[in-house]
Amino acid sequence: MNDSESPERPTFDALPLSTELRRAIDDLGYVHPTPVQLAVFEPATRRRDLVVQARTGTGKTAAFGMPIIDVLVKRQLERVQALVLCPTRELALQVSREIEALGRHRGLRAIAVYGGAPMPRQVQAIRDGAQILIGTPGRVLDHLRRGTLDASALGVVVLDESDEMLSMGFLPQIDAILSYLNEQRQTLLFSATLPPDIRRLAETRLKNPEFITLSGDQIGALEIAHFVYMSFGDKVSELCEIIEIEDPESAVIFCNTRDDTKRVAAVLSQQGYSADWLNADLAQSEREKVMHATRQGALRFLVATDVAARGIDISHLTHVINFDFPESTEGYVHRTGRTGRAGRTGTAISLIEPSDLGNLYLLRLTYKIRPIERTLPTARERATRAQTDLVQLFVQGFAGRPVHDEDRELARRLLTHEGAEAIVASLLRDHLGAREDAAEEAASARRAGRVRGSPQAEPGEAAPRRKNKSRETSPALQKEPVSSPGSEVTAPEDAATPESDARRPAATPESDARRPAAIAEIYVNIGRVDGAKPSDIEAALHDRGLVDDQIEYVRVRHRHSFVGVAPPLFERALAALNGANIAGRQASAEAARSRP
Repeated sequence: MNDSESPERPTFDALPLSTELRRAIDDLGYVHPTPVQLAVFEPATRRRDLVVQARTGTGKTAAFGMPIIDVLVKRQLERVQALVLCPTRELALQVSREIEALGRHRGLRAIAVYGGAPMPRQVQAIRDGAQILIGTPGRVLDHLRRGTLDASALGVVVLDESDEMLSMGFLPQIDAILSYLNEQRQTLLFSATLPPDIRRLAETRLKNPEFITLSGDQIGALEIAHFVYMSFGDKVSELCEIIEIEDPESAVIFCNTRDDTKRVAAVLSQQGYSADWLNADLAQSEREKVMHATRQGALRFLVATDVAARGIDISHLTHVINFDFPESTEGYVHRTGRTGRAGRTGTAISLIEPSDLGNLYLLRLTYKIRPIERTLPTARERATRAQTDLVQLFVQGFAGRPVHDEDRELARRLLTHEGAEAIVASLLRDHLGAREDAAEEAASARRAGRVRGSPQAEPGEAAPRRKNKSRETSPALQKEPVSSPGSEVTAPEDAATPESDARRPAATPESDARRPAAIAEIYVNIGRVDGAKPSDIEAALHDRGLVDDQIEYVRVRHRHSFVGVAPPLFERALAALNGANIAGRQASAEAARSRP
C-alpha cells in the first residue's frame, strides 16, 4: 500500500471536546489522539465503568484525564470530585502535571498527595478547593481516615496501573478506600496486563464494566528484541562487558535488591558512565533529582529495583537490562514494556543464572517470548570494540580541521600504494604506541556519550582553565606535554613496582619537539580504578595554596593521573601531591617521564 492509500490518522476533531480543553491540547502540541484516547472518551463520558488494557506509554493519562476534565467534574463545585490512585509517588506527580496542563483553561484544580510530603500542605490544598486528587493508596487512605478528605462529592475513581498496585500489595488499601466512596461512583480501571486478580477486582468492585482491550505490555514486549547472556559468576564484570559491546544509548538496569542497585551504579560510574541508582532508600527530594536527570537525558543508566521504578515513564529509553532476572514472568513483561514505545525500536537484555532457567521457560510458555541467547564478548570482539573507539576518537579529533590540498593529494597517492596498509599501521604505531592508555581514553569518550555528539568533557578530565591551542584536540590525538625542565615525559603504570619503568606510557623523541615547553607534568599513581576524580586531586593542590588558575589540567586515567602546571610551580605541586590522601589512598607523585 502506498502513502496515498494509507488511512489518515484522526485528529482531535474526532472527539467532542470543549473549546477550553482543545486549546490546552493544542498548547501541549498534541495532534492525533492515541487509540486508547479514542476508545475511552465516549463510554467514560456516559459514566460507564471501564476496564482498559493498554500498555504503559500509550497516552492513558489523557485517556481518563480528558473525560474527567471536560464532563465528569463540575468546575463550579470546589470539592474533590475525581480520585486517581497511582502505585508510586513519581507516577502520581507525573499524572498530576498532565491533568493540570489539560485542565489549564477550564479553571480546575488538581493536587498530588503521597507519603514523604508534608501533610498540612496537602490538607490546605484540599480545603482550598482541589477538585481532582491524584495520590498513592496509603496517603489517600490516611486523609480519608483523618477526615481531611471529604468523599461525599467524589463521583469517579481511576485505578491507574492497577496490576502494579496489586502486585505491590495495595489491594487492602484499595478496598478500604472504595468502602469510603459512594456506591454509585464510576470506576475506571487501567492495567497493562489482566491477570486473574485484576479480573476478580473488576467483577467485585465495578458495575457491569465494559472491557476495552488495546495492547498490553505483553504485546509491546513481543515487538522488541530480546536477548539473554548466561552468567558464569562475576555478574558486575559481565554486565560491564555486555554494555561495552551492546553500547546502549540509554537503559534502565533492574536489580532485585537495593544493595545491588548501589553496587552496580557505583561500578558503572567508576567505569566512566553517567549512572545513578533508585530504590526505596533514597529520600524523595533525591528521587526527584534522579528522575529529572533521567527524563532530561542527562543520565545514561538508571539502576533501579522494581518497586522504585514502577509507574516511571521514560519516553526515550532504548534498552531494558535485567541484571537480575525478575522473579515472575509478569515482572519481565512490565520491565521490558518500558522500551520500544511509540513506534521506536527497543531491546531487552537479561543476565541469566542457572536458577533463572525455570522462569525463562515459563516466559516462553506463557507469553511466547523467546529471547535469543548470546555469548559474552570474546577477546576478538573486545579488540574490535577498542579499535572502533579509537577510529571514532580520530574522527572527532580531526572533525572540522582544515586539510591542505597538497596533504590530501599525498594521502590519496599513499592509499593507492601497495604498501599503504603497512605505512598507515606504522604511522599509527608512532602516534599511539607511546600512549598505552589511548584505548582507555577512547572508551571513556564513548562511555561519556561523546560518540553521540554530547558536548560533555571526558570523564576524569577537568577542562583546561586557559585557552591553549596546542591542547584543543582530543587528548588521545596529542602527545603529553613535558614535565619539569630536564625531566622526561609521562609516567609509570605502577610506580610502586621496581620494574615499573619498563611499562611507562612513553613518548617518542620526535614528539617532544612538538610539545609546548611551558607546561610541567606530574605523574600520580592513583586513577579511576581507585575512585579518584579530578576534584580530589585539585583539592590536594588547593591544600598547599595552589589556585585554579595555576593548574593547567588534571587528567584522571584508569590506573594513574597526570597534572600539568607551569614549570615554576612544579616543585610546589609535586610536594602537594606526593604523600597526599587522594580517594582514600596515599598518593605517590613524580615527574612524568619518557623513554630515553
